[in-house]
Amino acid sequence: MAAERSGELAGLRALVTGGASGIGLATARELAAQGAAVAVLDRETLEEAGIVSVRADITDDQAVRAAVADVVAALGGLDILVNNAAIGAVGTIEDQTDAEWHHVLDVNVVGIVRVSRAALPALRDSPSAAIVNLSSIGAPLGLYHRALYDASKGAVQSLTLAMAADHLEEGIRVNCVVPGTADTPWVARLLAQAEDPAAERAALIARQPHGRLVRPDEVASAIAFLANPRCGSITATALAVDGGMTGMRLPPRKGS
Repeated sequence: MAAERSGELAGLRALVTGGASGIGLATARELAAQGAAVAVLDRETLEEAGIVSVRADITDDQAVRAAVADVVAALGGLDILVNNAAIGAVGTIEDQTDAEWHHVLDVNVVGIVRVSRAALPALRDSPSAAIVNLSSIGAPLGLYHRALYDASKGAVQSLTLAMAADHLEEGIRVNCVVPGTADTPWVARLLAQAEDPAAERAALIARQPHGRLVRPDEVASAIAFLANPRCGSITATALAVDGGMTGMRLPPRKGS
C-alpha cells in the first residue's frame, strides 16, 4: 500500500504526458509535492522515486490506450490529466514539407486527442476531474519563424475551449496554460543550433517583458493551480505564464 500523502492535491491521481524532462518533469514533481499520486507518459523512461513511468508514443493510438490503462490500474483511477507532450518546429510556411506539417500536428494536436480520449472513462469516474493542456505564447502572438509550431499551439488553445464545452456536464474541467519562452532542454537545443547561441539567447530574453526566460517550475505551479479542485469554477480558460508578454507593451529598456 502506498504511503499516505498530504498536501493540496492529496488523494488525487495525475498523469503528465512528456513528463520525463522540461515543463513536464517540473509538473510531475510539483503535483507529487502537493500530494498527488503521479504517473508520466513519455517515450523515455523516468527513473524517479514515487512517480510511475510508462512509455508510449502519442502518435500510436493503441500504445496510448494501453499506457493510460496501465496508469489507471497503477494509480487506482485518474483525476488529473496534463497534456504536455509536444515537439517544436522552426521556419516559415515554405520551410517544412507536408510530411513535417502532418507530423507536428499529429504530435501536438492529435496527440492530445488520443491521450484525452483514452483517459475520459477514468476521468468521468472522478469527482474532481481536470484536464490541463499546454499551449504556447505562439498561439496568441505571431512569432518569427514559428509558423508550424504556432499553428499547432493555436489549435491546442481552440481545442481546449471545445473540450471544455463538450465535457462540462460530465464534471470535467478543461483549461490550458500559455507559457512564454521557457528555459527548457528543447530551447537549449534550439539555441545550440544558432550561429551565435549567446546572441540568440539574449534576443529571447529581451522579448520577455520581465527580462528573463520563464522557469519550468513557474509553469508547473500554474498547471497545479488549474488542476486543483478548489478552482472548480475555472474552465475554458487560457492562463498566460509569460512575464507579461501578451498583456504589456513597455518602452525600450535603457541601453537597448
